[in-house]
Amino acid sequence: MIILTCDKISKSFGIDKVLDQVSFSVYKGTCTGIVGGNGAGKTTLFKIIAGLLEQDQGQIHKGADINIGYLAQNDSIDSNNSIWEELLVVFKPLIAMEEGLRDLELEISKHTDTNTDEYKCLAEKYSSLMDDFQKKDGYGYESQMRGVLIGLGFTPDEFYQPIWQLSGGQKTRLALAKLLLSKPDLLLLDEPTNHLDLDAIKWLEGFLKAYEGTIILISHDRYFLDSLCSSIIEIENNKATVFTGNYTDYQKRKRLESESQAKKYELQQKEIARQEAIIKRYRQYNREKSIRAAESRQKALDKMTLIEKPSYSQDIRLSFKCKSQSGIDVLKVKGLSMGFDDKTLFRDISFQIQKGDRVGIIGGNGTGKTTLFKLLLGQLKALDGTIEYGTGLDIGYYEQEQKDLNMANSLLDEISNSFPYLTMTQIRSTLALFLFKGDDVFKRVADLSGGERGRLILAKLMLAQNNFLLLDEPTNHLDMASKEVLENALEDYDGSILVVSHDRYFLNKIVNRILVLENETIKEYLGNYDDYIEKEKLLRLQDQEKNLAKEQLTKTAIREERRKKQEAIRRKRDHARLLEETEKEIKGLEDELKELEIKLSDPKLYEDREVMLKTQQQYSKVKSTLDERYEKWLEMQEGQD
Repeated sequence: MIILTCDKISKSFGIDKVLDQVSFSVYKGTCTGIVGGNGAGKTTLFKIIAGLLEQDQGQIHKGADINIGYLAQNDSIDSNNSIWEELLVVFKPLIAMEEGLRDLELEISKHTDTNTDEYKCLAEKYSSLMDDFQKKDGYGYESQMRGVLIGLGFTPDEFYQPIWQLSGGQKTRLALAKLLLSKPDLLLLDEPTNHLDLDAIKWLEGFLKAYEGTIILISHDRYFLDSLCSSIIEIENNKATVFTGNYTDYQKRKRLESESQAKKYELQQKEIARQEAIIKRYRQYNREKSIRAAESRQKALDKMTLIEKPSYSQDIRLSFKCKSQSGIDVLKVKGLSMGFDDKTLFRDISFQIQKGDRVGIIGGNGTGKTTLFKLLLGQLKALDGTIEYGTGLDIGYYEQEQKDLNMANSLLDEISNSFPYLTMTQIRSTLALFLFKGDDVFKRVADLSGGERGRLILAKLMLAQNNFLLLDEPTNHLDMASKEVLENALEDYDGSILVVSHDRYFLNKIVNRILVLENETIKEYLGNYDDYIEKEKLLRLQDQEKNLAKEQLTKTAIREERRKKQEAIRRKRDHARLLEETEKEIKGLEDELKELEIKLSDPKLYEDREVMLKTQQQYSKVKSTLDERYEKWLEMQEGQD
């Protein structure tokens, strides 16, 4: 079922056309990704769909009663509220229902007679409201709030923090939490992974995978798009093209279609040139028959549907080389500890890097990843531990905050000051490789965008030709095309790499080892990011199996203990019963023995020899049996003690 259709949407700002005849449909329950370069019109399209911006041409068709949620709409959060109070706004209808139930309970409690019409009316109303309340998970909304807040990186201590105290990134995460809890039918997410660490991104992925509504998202996180999307809409040259599949599928299809179009265009151009050459020769003959033939071919040529010339986007050109080779051992970290103001980041961590290693460092915000880099660069001093560098090591550093650039410099000066041996022609040529052409080279670094500064840092790294690269979030400010160029360059690089990144797609392509900083320690996993995830799943499964085995062992032990107790009770009960039976038997034998003694003391017994002998034998037998029973009784008494 189609939930949204954009039909020939066009939008311009002044003379700048942003969207031109954009058409596509979105199906209910799907997740669609929108990709395109910076300024391609992705956010403009979102605002048109959300009704925040009017299109110049075209129509938006939405399903009946469709509720659309757009992150920008939640930017107007009340700074006077706490985080918890702001999220409670989403559940005002449920809270009102809960208050209504309490009021009805109070009214019902006042009625002692349950047979009155008024009581029955109140009871029916209460039952109906309770059913509605339970269907909407009225008892679970606070649990939902806690889950979303913790998933997006808020700690329980922050739940009641006033919003005015939050950073910009925290406010964005709060706005996202509010939007997710509102559960709109159509969810529009514009770069939802911004300001999220890796754990929060993974949580958001899981949340969106289970989301029952429809999702359209703009993201530069290619792994995120791969994980969630079943279709990709590319905005390029103001047009929209729909591709089935995730981001990787889109990339493959895009590359194949571009190659196919280029071949078709080239073949058609050759055919046009051939036909034009024939027409020219026919006209040169200047005979009636040849002129008619030339005109006929020209008409056919004019009717030919021309294949559009492929548009090749300008990508940066980047390659990393080493001007010298390092030794086999590049870096050894032993027992390193670091912290600030009584807060420990990590303690006693150790790892090593050898020539050719490509190691990725991941971990939550505040675990000390960037601090570790500063320790390796000698910008900070560790509390404990040692750092040993290999021979012939030449370190290059990409700083995510881009503070290594001189903001007052022009681009020319920035390169010239770092590499004074280069000529102006060489500097201009290098900057051109990174899309800084013409008068762009005279721009101040301070006037560049984050992405442009990222390209400038990469240009300097390329020129430096270091043999060991420390890269701190190198893809943060780059568009998708530039990320892919960087990845290709690093794949061909023959030096060593240590990179901090939350770009999982990048980590999958580049690294062969993962270091995870968490809980003040470091864990090492061989392979790329997906290998790490698989090993984590396996370890969790093994832990679950161990816990299950322990649980089973505990249950077995409990059952055995219970069985032993029951057996002891049974034995005690049987022992008491046997003791009682023995005592009864002894009493009976004692009574019988007394009767026999009375008989044996009677003189008349001895008048009949046969009866006397029989009585004496009976007496001996009873006495013997009684003695045995006494011994048995004594043993049973000792056993009872």
